Amino acid sequence: MAGRKKPLVVITRKLPDQVETRMRELFDARLNIDDRPMSREQLAAAVQEAEVLVPTITDRIDGTLIASAGENLKLIANFGNGVDHIDVAAAAKRGITVTNTPNVLTEDTADMTMGLILTVPRRIVEGANTLAGDGKWAGWSPTWMLGRRIWGKRLGIVGMGRIGTAVARRAKAFGLSIHYHNRKRVMDSLEDELEATYWESLDQMLARMDIISVNCPSTPATFHLLSARRLALLQPTAYLVNTARGDIIDEDALIKLIHEGRIAGAGLDVFEHEPAINPKLLKLAAQNKVVLLPHMGSATIEGRIDMGDKVIINIRAHQDGHRPPDRVLPVRV
Repeated sequence: MAGRKKPLVVITRKLPDQVETRMRELFDARLNIDDRPMSREQLAAAVQEAEVLVPTITDRIDGTLIASAGENLKLIANFGNGVDHIDVAAAAKRGITVTNTPNVLTEDTADMTMGLILTVPRRIVEGANTLAGDGKWAGWSPTWMLGRRIWGKRLGIVGMGRIGTAVARRAKAFGLSIHYHNRKRVMDSLEDELEATYWESLDQMLARMDIISVNCPSTPATFHLLSARRLALLQPTAYLVNTARGDIIDEDALIKLIHEGRIAGAGLDVFEHEPAINPKLLKLAAQNKVVLLPHMGSATIEGRIDMGDKVIINIRAHQDGHRPPDRVLPVRV
């Protein structure tokens, strides 16, 4: 870019220092040092003057906002894999390219998913909180804090993409039997490796599993994929884990089922209306019926730096007149 004017890049949240420093070297990068989420008005001002906007999942970049963008905005380089918070179709109509950061958070998210698969049935958080309170403990007892064995249970994976596959590999090592539902069946070689059972019918799989892991993307087609009707198919001893997106599950229906004891519990890293958390979920957590995490699935230093590197590559490719490697196209309905 020597001898060329650096593009104005507006970054909506604080990123790792290593990423921000590199962006300052390459671009006219406007940083968010305080890491306060931008208001609607601030986002509107940003899209008016920026050549490149670098948003995150906390920013709603809808059609109205995109319609108000200035002529200079040519790229929305999302810091994250999911783009359900961006109206990609509206951006395309304005000639604005959208990119994301795929394939860098697979292992981190799979680690967290496996952690919840272990934590919820074995009551790990409940046990830790017992000692974190006043530290008093009466000692070991044969019938105290009994959870459920993981080995030999059936795990049903909803969405056998990269993350679902990474979860399956971990789960198999823990002795879980792998089952999955996907838009299409995976390759025979992968099924053989995982000894996985494919279910064309999501309903039939849900009714037979001990643990359900949600790992599919959030799209119009997957909104409330686990509806009240489908959640009611789960066995009373089943557990549900979600590290994908909150709106894939009908949260109100899930709360009702757990409250009534019609399923055993849940581990949630994402929520339907986050950052707002349903008070009823918080109450269930206080009763040790669910484990709640604040969207930590991808929260590793390595992962965030990898994401930043992808954002930079996408911006540089676009500025050089090339198609960015991680361009996102509108979904055809």
